[in-house]
Amino acid sequence: MTNPRDEPATRVVLRPLATPLPLGFLALALATTVFAALQLGWIPPEQGRVAALTAIAATVPLQLVSSIMGFLARDPVAATGMGVLTGTWAVVGLTTYTSPPGSTSAGLGVLLVTAGISMFVPAVSGLAKLVPASVMALAGVRFIVTGIYQLQAAPTWKSAAGWVGLALAVLALYAALALELEGSHRRTVLPVGRSGPAAAAVRGEGPLGTAELAIEPGIRPQL
Repeated sequence: MTNPRDEPATRVVLRPLATPLPLGFLALALATTVFAALQLGWIPPEQGRVAALTAIAATVPLQLVSSIMGFLARDPVAATGMGVLTGTWAVVGLTTYTSPPGSTSAGLGVLLVTAGISMFVPAVSGLAKLVPASVMALAGVRFIVTGIYQLQAAPTWKSAAGWVGLALAVLALYAALALELEGSHRRTVLPVGRSGPAAAAVRGEGPLGTAELAIEPGIRPQL
C-alpha cells in the first residue's frame, strides 16, 4: 500500500493580477485631451502631429498592455474595451500624422462611428462597475461625435467632439484614481458604482456574501 507521504507534493503558484483599467484610462486621458485641444483650436492645426504621436507612442502601447492584462486576468470588459480603444487610437494617430493639417477623412469617420458603437458592448457588459462602464460609454460617444465631424466637416461637430473629449478625460482620470486607490487600500475610497458580484469581490466575498472560493486557483470572478 502506497503511503500518501511518499507521493510528490503538488504546488500551486498564484500570480495575482491587478486591474489594468487605471493604466488604460490614464492612457485614454492623454490622447483625448490633446485631440480635444486640437479640435477646440487651443493649439494650431500644425500641431496635429503632436496629438498623433501622443496616440501612437503613448496611448496605443499602454492600452495594448491593458488589453493583454485584461485577458490574462479574465476580465472580458477590460480586455475588449482596451482592445477596441487600442486599435481605434492607432488608426486615428496614423491618419492624423499622414494627413494635411486640419483635413478630414470620410473613411476615418466611418471607422470612428463603428468603433464608437462597438464601445457600448463592453460598457453595457460592465455595468456592475458603473464608473468604468461610463468611461467606455463616453469614449464611444466621443468617437461617434468625432466620426460625424470627419464625415461632415462641420465646425459645430468639431467643437462638440472637443468638449466631449475633455469630459471624457475628466471622467477617465477620476475612474483611474478611484480604481488605483481601491487597489492600494483594498477597499473603496472613491465610489466607482460597484454592485452585485463586483462589490462583493472588493470585500473578498463570493456572490452570495460568503467567503469567496475560486473555482480555479487564483481566479476571481471580478477584479
